[in-house]
Amino acid sequence: MNKPQIDPWIFWPSLAVILIVTAYLGVNHQTIEPVLGELLTSITYKLDWAFQFLTAGIFAILIWLGFGRYGKIKLGGPGDQPEFSNFSWGAMLFCAGMGTSIMYWSMMEPIYYYAGPPFGIEPKSPEAAEWALTYGMFHWGLSAWALYALPTVTIAYSFFVRKQPSLKISTACSGVLGKHADGWLGKVIDILVIWSLVGGLGTSLGLGVPMISSVIGEVFGIEQGLFLSIIIIVIWTILYCASAYMGLYKGIQKLSDFNVYMALALVIFAFLVGPTLFILSNFTNSFGMMLQNFARMSFFTDPIEKGGFPQSWTVFYWAWFAATSPFMGLFVARISRGRTIRELIGGILLWGSLGGWLYFAVFGSYALHLEMNSILPVSDILNDQGGQAAVVAILKSLPLSYIVLPFFLVLGFIFLATSLDSATYILSAIATKELKGREEPARWHRLLWGVVQAVLAVSLLLIGGLQVVQTSTVIVSVPVIIMYVLLAMSLIKWLKKDQAHLVSESLVVADEESRQKQSS
Repeated sequence: MNKPQIDPWIFWPSLAVILIVTAYLGVNHQTIEPVLGELLTSITYKLDWAFQFLTAGIFAILIWLGFGRYGKIKLGGPGDQPEFSNFSWGAMLFCAGMGTSIMYWSMMEPIYYYAGPPFGIEPKSPEAAEWALTYGMFHWGLSAWALYALPTVTIAYSFFVRKQPSLKISTACSGVLGKHADGWLGKVIDILVIWSLVGGLGTSLGLGVPMISSVIGEVFGIEQGLFLSIIIIVIWTILYCASAYMGLYKGIQKLSDFNVYMALALVIFAFLVGPTLFILSNFTNSFGMMLQNFARMSFFTDPIEKGGFPQSWTVFYWAWFAATSPFMGLFVARISRGRTIRELIGGILLWGSLGGWLYFAVFGSYALHLEMNSILPVSDILNDQGGQAAVVAILKSLPLSYIVLPFFLVLGFIFLATSLDSATYILSAIATKELKGREEPARWHRLLWGVVQAVLAVSLLLIGGLQVVQTSTVIVSVPVIIMYVLLAMSLIKWLKKDQAHLVSESLVVADEESRQKQSS
C-alpha cells in the first residue's frame, strides 16, 4: 500500500503564506493592530445582518436535513458501523470545539453581561442578572454548534458517501465548483482554511496561556512573565504533538476521553459545594428565557439605540465560530463514519450545546452568586486586574481550593492540548493528497505541523503579535460566508442527485438491522 503523500501545491504555499504573513503581522503589529481592529469593528457593524441571517439560515437547513427524508442516509457503506463509541465521539468533538475557552468564558461572560447588559437594561440590576446567564448559554449553544455542523455534514458526505479521496474544504465544495475545485481556486480555499486554523491557534493560546500562567503563579508562587509563558507553550506542544503523533485511535481519542472525565469531575464538584439550589434555579430560569427569546437574540442588531452589544458579542462570536468551522467540519467529519446525517447533526448540536450549558450553568451561576451577594467583587477584579485574575479568585473561593487550583491547571493543559492535537491532525490531512478508509496523514507530517504551530506561537509571543493574528482570523470569516453557501449548495445538489439510491439503500439496511435484532 502506498503511504499518504503530501500535496505540494498546498503544503509549500501554505507554509510560505503562514511564515510570511505571521512575520509581517508580528513585526508590524503596533501599526497594523489598530487598522485590523477598525476593520473588525466595521465588519461586525456593517455585516451584522449577514452573520445573523447566515447563522439562523444554517440552523434551519440543519433542522430540515435532520428531520427530513435525508436524515436516514448513512455516512459510509451499508455495512459501516461507527468507529467510536458515542461517548468518545462526543468527547472528541466537544474538546476540539471548546478548548480552554469554555473554562474562561463560562465564568467571565455572565459577569460582563451583568455589568453591560443588552436591550438598554440598567447595569447590575436584577433584570441584568437574569439575562447574564441567558446570553452566555445562547452564545455557546445551538446556533454556535450549527455553524460547525453544516461543514461537517457536507465534508462527511463527500468523504464517506461520494468517496472523494481527500479531507479538504475545496473537495467538499466540488458539487458547485466542479473541476475548479482541483484548480487554483480550490488551492486558495484550502490555504485560507489553513490560515484560519493557525489563527485559531493564536486565539486559543492568547486566552489559554495567561489563564494557565495566573493559576501557576497562584499555586507555585512563580512570577508570571514571558519565560513562564514559553514554558507553558513548550509543555502544551509536547502534549499535543505526542497525541497527534500517536494518531486518531490511540492518541486523540484517549486524551479526549480523559479530558471529559476531568471536566465533568470539576463541574460536579463545584455544583455540589457551591450554591446548588441557586445554580439549579438560575439555570432553569435562564434556559426558559433563552428558549422564549431565541428568535429575538438571533436577529437582534440594535439599530435604533446602537448600544453595540450584539456587534461586540453575538456577531463577533458568529464570525469567530465561522472562521474556525472548516477545522471543526474536517475533524468531526473524519471521526463520523457509519453515522446517519440525523445522528451527526443531532450529536453535534446536542453534545456541544449540553457541554457548554453545563459549564455556564455551574460556573456562570457561581460567579454571579459571588458578585450579587458581595461575597467576592468579581466585576471589580475583572476590571482592575483582568479576567485571568478573576478566574483565579473565583477558584480560590471554592472549598479545598488548594486541590481545585492544581486540578484546574492540569485540566487547562489537557483541554487545550485536545484542541491543538485535532488541529495538527487536520492541518496535515488538508496538505495530504489522498486519504482512503482508515488511512491517516504520515506521522512526520503531523509532527511537522505541531512544531510549526509551536514555533509560530513562541515567535508571536516574543514580539507581541498574538492579538493581531487572532483579529486577522476573525476577519477571514467574511469570505467564509461564501464558503458556507458553496458547501450548502454542493450538499443539496449531491443529495438530490443521489437521493433515490441512498434512501432505498438506507431503508434496506435499516430493515435488515431490525430483522437481526428481532431474530436475536
